[in-house]
Amino acid sequence: MSNTKLAAQPRNTTGSPAARRLRAEGHIPGVIYGQGMTPVSVTVERRELRLALSGPAGSNTVLTLEVDGKSYPAVVKEMQRHPIRRTVAHIDFLQVNMNEEITVSVAVHLTGEAKAVAAEGGLVDAAVDTIEVSCTPNNMPNAFEIDVTDMQPGDVIRLADVPMPKGVTPLGDPEMPIVTILITSAAEAAADEAEAGAAEGTEAGEAGDTPAAE
Repeated sequence: MSNTKLAAQPRNTTGSPAARRLRAEGHIPGVIYGQGMTPVSVTVERRELRLALSGPAGSNTVLTLEVDGKSYPAVVKEMQRHPIRRTVAHIDFLQVNMNEEITVSVAVHLTGEAKAVAAEGGLVDAAVDTIEVSCTPNNMPNAFEIDVTDMQPGDVIRLADVPMPKGVTPLGDPEMPIVTILITSAAEAAADEAEAGAAEGTEAGEAGDTPAAE
């Protein structure tokens, strides 16, 4: 679990013009909400947010939001982005209880080199970018590191095959593919040619074995 502090300022103005002005000044409007609390409208500095989420946990970093002398343990629940520039336009923070389970999506990172797959012209492919799990913020993994070194052509790593840290429960179908093997067009064409050549050789051999007519 990664945890870092992030300063936030109370936001008293609402509406699109005010939000545009804040974004132009390098601030991002947002809100902190959670069970049993009144939502708090805030702004955070764009640069500070980027730094706070730059660690190994990324957007799953547990943040200590400091607003007017109060601290809120929270995670990023949603980031709304500009449709063209893709910059963050608004951010929702969810206040969390460090001992209660939440649902989060954890990034999948592939490590190692599947030499047996490469030798056959195949590629290792991450079928998903994230795995959704249930855990407490204290048990939240930064990422799932999956070693593909021993994968062979035709292998599939499924959700049930991914080791889970203590206190982390995967959500979804255990048979869901996480890592698969892709065969490139060139490799498929070479395999087809090899099969065709083998078939022609067999047919030629059978023809050569046919007794001559008397």
